[in-house]
Amino acid sequence: MTARVLVVDDIAANLKLLEAKLSAEYFSVITALNGVDAIRICERGEADIVLLDVMMPGMNGFEVCRRLKETPATAHIPVVMVTALDQPRDRLQGLDAGADDFLTKPLDDAALFARVRNLTRLKAMTDELRSRAMASVRLGIADPLAAAAAETGLNGRVLLVEDRPGVVERLQNALCAFHAVEVESDAQQAVLRAAETDFDSVIVSLDLQGQDGLRLCSQLRTLERTRNVSVLLMGEAEDRARILRGLDIGAHDFLVRPIDRNELLARVRTQVRRKRFTERLRDSVQSSMEMAVMDQLTGLHNRRFMDNRLAMMFDESALRARSLSLLLLDVDHFKAVNDSWGHDAGDEVLREFADRVRACTRGIDLVARLGGEEIVVVLPDTGRDAACRVAERIRERVESEPFAICGNTRQIKVTVSVGVANRRAGDVSSADIMKRADDALYRAKAEGRNRVMVASAA
Repeated sequence: MTARVLVVDDIAANLKLLEAKLSAEYFSVITALNGVDAIRICERGEADIVLLDVMMPGMNGFEVCRRLKETPATAHIPVVMVTALDQPRDRLQGLDAGADDFLTKPLDDAALFARVRNLTRLKAMTDELRSRAMASVRLGIADPLAAAAAETGLNGRVLLVEDRPGVVERLQNALCAFHAVEVESDAQQAVLRAAETDFDSVIVSLDLQGQDGLRLCSQLRTLERTRNVSVLLMGEAEDRARILRGLDIGAHDFLVRPIDRNELLARVRTQVRRKRFTERLRDSVQSSMEMAVMDQLTGLHNRRFMDNRLAMMFDESALRARSLSLLLLDVDHFKAVNDSWGHDAGDEVLREFADRVRACTRGIDLVARLGGEEIVVVLPDTGRDAACRVAERIRERVESEPFAICGNTRQIKVTVSVGVANRRAGDVSSADIMKRADDALYRAKAEGRNRVMVASAA
């Protein structure tokens, strides 16, 4: 997978060297000599990943990384710190600033390319989510990027897959102050537990006795229930080839033994933050999808969804010569409720009305708010007589108990009128059924309300 790689270094020779190496691997390379330019390039959306030098005049790499990660529009861009600094405290400072990794000069080309490809793949997975999530802002949902960027990465749920008691004890002691940690020594049981529990991160040892940690990583990436969990590998320095293979398989990060406690905490925190970032985007996309088809007041499907779905149900009914019936319901004297008690009370009535209608229908039935106080119920595989029984059951359910309003401090009597129609052989479209149900509803209103009327047979 190729990507646009931004290389940031104040030394031109270093830029040229990295540009040549990355270009030879078919990456598109952009360069910047300082942090200010790097931030501007990222804000314009021109980079998929940033290779960032630490030691630069003015704004150093740590500050550049911190600003990128604190800005909602750029927080999703992977940042790899590239520097000659090799002390644990330096690596920790970069990870605390939000860096996704910390590579030490002179660079190992294989490790560099594996990390760039891995982070590029992870970013590609979130880009589509970001674009869809941002579309939800137009529907009135709060800015999902701002909420996602504010994630701390603390209080995560972590599964540690390790079979050496001494190692388990040390890692648990380090992690338990900030996360809820569960331990599993068997790889197959770990897969099952990860599938059953919503873990934020799974830490996998490559040194499991008689078991293949990479196989476990592959299974976690394959299963739908665990596909989005963050995977962090642990291995010895001699396991370099297997670690790089793990990144290709889909692991998100790795730790080399002996494991520094602070680096462990920083990398786990980064992985928890990344998973929750993606989850927030998914939740935003789901919310926008629901808003597109759901009525927010009643929780029923809206008119747009009903029109499309009813047309499909009509066509299927006609094709298979199956019955299809439609109920059109209207709350009696609803305007008087709003005029007497206010629109908040009217909303309370509509919500309870929707709940009572829903309680009288099946899962396969389509229940939608047509608009105002009108609800449509579409009954597949249901003839006219059965539809009338459903309509009468709804009418009785609405009339049987008063509706609570004004925060449950008052109760009022509510009734409903219902028009019933079913598909006929000569119907051209679902609009024909809807028209007959509307006519029947009009007659129910005209003849005194609180009744069910069936469309005429003619």
